[in-house]
Amino acid sequence: MKHSKTDWKKVDALKDHTINFSDSPALDEAFFKTAEIIMPKNKQVITLRLDHETVAFFKSNYNHYQTKINAVLAAYTKNAKAKLS
Repeated sequence: MKHSKTDWKKVDALKDHTINFSDSPALDEAFFKTAEIIMPKNKQVITLRLDHETVAFFKSNYNHYQTKINAVLAAYTKNAKAKLS
């Protein structure tokens, strides 16, 4: 498990009345009338062999490197499907 940079003791010590919500609009009934629930896509667990350099690049540049690799592959797939059709 990765170590969080968040100071959780400080977060836990916060009192609701001290939090500045001025940049967060209130979520009123009008918001919820048009809001959509978007569920995350299910992901399939696989074993994938990648070059050491590829893994090292993603690990050193992205916190969630597996998610980024998935995004790159998804973009490639979308582009390839468009070219094939």
